[in-house]
Order: sequence, then C-alpha cells, then structure tokens
Amino acid sequence: MEAEAFDSRHPLVGLVDETIRLNSRLRSVFAAARQDSALNDSEQMVLNAVVEAERAPTVAQIGRSMGEARQLVQRAANSLRDAGLIEMADNPDHKRAPLLHPTPRGIDVKRAIDQRADTIAEDLIPALDLDDVRGTTEALRAIRRQLEARLRAR
Repeated sequence: MEAEAFDSRHPLVGLVDETIRLNSRLRSVFAAARQDSALNDSEQMVLNAVVEAERAPTVAQIGRSMGEARQLVQRAANSLRDAGLIEMADNPDHKRAPLLHPTPRGIDVKRAIDQRADTIAEDLIPALDLDDVRGTTEALRAIRRQLEARLRAR
C-alpha cells in the first residue's frame, strides 16, 4: 500500500520540510563547486555570509541568521582566518565580538566557487524554469525577512 503525502496542519511546517529536503539535494549537487577550495560546509557558509554581507557581520550575527550555533560559526571563522580568507577587525559596538571582513583571497575563492556553481546551474537549466526559480528565491527571501523581523521584535 502506497503512503499518501503528509499534508501539514500549517503551511510553514510543510515549507520547513521541503526546504530541508531541497537544501540537502542542492548541497549534494553543488558540492563539486567547492571541491577545489578544501572548505567544509560550515566554512563555505561563513565565507558566503562574510563576502555577501552588506555590513561586516559578527560571528553571533551569522549564527543567528543561519540558525547555527555560535560555536560552530566561530570554529569556521577561525579556520577561514587561519587560511587567510577572512580578517577579524575591532568592533566599535562590542569589544569581544570582532567584525568579519573578507580578504582579497577570500573574495577570489568565493568567486571561483560561484563560477563553478554557475556551470553546474547551467547544466540544470533544461530541467528548471528560471522564472520559477527567481520567483521562489524572492518568496523565500521575503519569508526569511518576515521571520527575522518577527524574531527581533520578540
């Protein structure tokens, strides 16, 4: 007997499940993009966050925005610093929480990974409707920002 798909009582719970599944699938498909960089998942996540940030983030800010433990982000940031991919600078707002800045080498590594990821994405194009992908990206960004605003208000 074939099991029927479980319909969550709340659409957000269904979104969480589908997001976890999609994240796992995308990570496996795009793992080759960072293969030459020797970065692990956590280091890649932190490097992305630092390079793409509008303002230099702290470890705690990255942890909160990614839903990861501060300690995990700190270990990744230390590794990236030791590899010369990011720098830690004094934070005028908090003595013990340095600001993370990408180094030119860190930016180069991130861009090289992005170029390899673009090639992988191009190979997937026949299977994907790019307008759907763009619309989904915008919708997910809007949901994330609403959740973050709600959590900050608490």
